[in-house]
Amino acid sequence: MRRLLLAVPMLLVLAIPAPAMASESVHVTLLELNKSGATGTATLTALDNGDLKISIRSRGLVPDSPHAQHLHGSADGMDFHCPAMSADTDGDGYVSTEEGVPDYGDIFVSLTTKGDVSRASGLAVDRMPVADSRGVLSYDRTIASADLPAGTVAHLKDLHIVQHGIDTNGDDAYDMKALGESTLAKAAGLNGIPQEATNPALCGMVSGAAAGSIPVGGVATGDGSTLDRGVAGWVGYAGLALLVALGALLVSRRSAFVLPRTER
Repeated sequence: MRRLLLAVPMLLVLAIPAPAMASESVHVTLLELNKSGATGTATLTALDNGDLKISIRSRGLVPDSPHAQHLHGSADGMDFHCPAMSADTDGDGYVSTEEGVPDYGDIFVSLTTKGDVSRASGLAVDRMPVADSRGVLSYDRTIASADLPAGTVAHLKDLHIVQHGIDTNGDDAYDMKALGESTLAKAAGLNGIPQEATNPALCGMVSGAAAGSIPVGGVATGDGSTLDRGVAGWVGYAGLALLVALGALLVSRRSAFVLPRTER
C-alpha cells in the first residue's frame, strides 16, 4: 500500500503535459535597392512543428510581372547583409545579382509559390509570385520542415529576404532598353534575358541579425568562393532551363506586362 501511495505523485507528474514550444516570429522591413521605388514588409514564423510560415507584402514593384525572391544568407554564422551601392563594381549605376551575392549571400531558400524551395528553383519564374497591375505583391506560404535546409529555423535571425525585378525606364515592364541583357544569363550562354528581370529590387535583414562575426562574403572554407557558389545557385541544376523559361515568358506575355495608362 505504501508503495502505491509513493507511486501516485510520480504518476501525476508524468500525466502533466509538457508545455508546447512557442512559435517564434521575426520581422523584416524590405528596403529598396537599385532605385526600384519599392517597399515591403515580411514576417517569418517558426511554427511549433518546425515548419516555416512566410508572409510578404510589397508594393511599387514592376506590375504584372514575376518577381524571383529568396531567403539569402547562411546557417554557418556568416556575416551577410544587404548591399550598398558601392557593390556596383562595373559602374552602371545598379547592383546586379552577381555584384550583390558577396554581400547578401547565396540563395538559402527559394520562396516559390508551390513545389521545390531549394536553390535550384532560384529562377523558377512559373512558381514565383507575380505583382498585380498596381505593382503590389502578396505572398503567403508555409514550408514544411522536411523541405527546409538544416539550420533554417535555428538561424532565422541570420537570414534575410531579397526580391528581384526592377524597371529602370518607367515603362512598367522588363526590357533591355536601359540596361541591356542580363549578365547572369550571358554567363550561362543565354541571350535575350533583360538585366532588369534579375537585378534585386528589395532587400531586408531580419531585425537583430548577427553581424561582425566573420568578414562579409566569407565562406566556411575561407576560400572566398561565395560569388561563384551564388551564381551557380542561379544557373546550376535546372537554372539554365529556368532562364530559358523566363525569356519565353517575357516574350509571350509582353503585352500583359504593359498596361495602357488609362487603365491604371
